[in-house]
Amino acid sequence: MTDQPPPTAWDPAAPGVLRLPSGRLLRGRGLSNPLPPGPRPTFGVYLLGRPPKALDWQTRWVRWPDFRLPSDRADAAAAFREAWSRCAVDRVELACAGGRGRTGTALACIAILDGVPAAEAVAYVREHYSPHAVETPWQRKFVERWSG
Repeated sequence: MTDQPPPTAWDPAAPGVLRLPSGRLLRGRGLSNPLPPGPRPTFGVYLLGRPPKALDWQTRWVRWPDFRLPSDRADAAAAFREAWSRCAVDRVELACAGGRGRTGTALACIAILDGVPAAEAVAYVREHYSPHAVETPWQRKFVERWSG
């Protein structure tokens, strides 16, 4: 058995890929859509009200009902830190059902970890990921108050 090199990063031009200011890449997506073509994630954080189905890569589930906030904020913060750390060497994706509210909120929190000021994180994710990211006022407030 030979050692395999670390996986390559996401294609920065691929749909759903967010480039953080540090250059790290993450992919956000909606699980209600088909898996995009191209390489598969090596790690995924799934933001759902119930556990996700089994996948062929490492996963972490954050209990997060639709249109709400994470049920366990400490667990969500740990998942965001793990995603940020791992995206330096792995293909990391974050996903909820639609890929907008919960996914956008998580991406904004990870952008804060990467150095984006909290007051600018929602705008950053809306500009670089999806203009519909972070759907509710309480999700926006969550990001603005989140310190990592």
